[in-house]
Amino acid sequence: MIKKFDFGKAAVFIDAANILYSQKTLNWKIDFQRLKDFFNKNGKIISFNYYTGIIKTNKKQNQFLKKLQSYGYNVFTKEVKFVKLQNNRYLSKGNLDVELALDAYRLKKDYKNLILFSGDSDFAYLIDLLKKDGKRIFVFSTRGHISKELLIRTKYIDIRKLKEEIIFNP
Repeated sequence: MIKKFDFGKAAVFIDAANILYSQKTLNWKIDFQRLKDFFNKNGKIISFNYYTGIIKTNKKQNQFLKKLQSYGYNVFTKEVKFVKLQNNRYLSKGNLDVELALDAYRLKKDYKNLILFSGDSDFAYLIDLLKKDGKRIFVFSTRGHISKELLIRTKYIDIRKLKEEIIFNP
């Protein structure tokens, strides 16, 4: 558990796909209102940003995203595409890594520290650029879902350490 930590003036960026898989591994869900409260108590957070692929007909997903917006999250979406493979199976694609990276870089003057919820190695280049500009990077993920490229570049914090602060209790 993390008792007290000062994240300073920071922006939070959440790669929903990566965190979804982390939650499955953890076998518990994140309460995103409690997550926001935790960071607001431990820093001056300028924005909470959530990036996810969507299926417009998924009512449960739409309700969840509206709830996030009501909590004050900026929600960025892209329609999931289904690509037909040779064996008559489909691959779903709804990745927003480029959008997240561009927004994090574009907004860099507004924050001192980046809080990234992802373990995706695609963010290594972004992290390198931000570190050259003097930014501190905190990556939240879980073992098995964080790349070695991020581990060697950032301050890594396992989401398990936040469990008491952010677990969803229905």
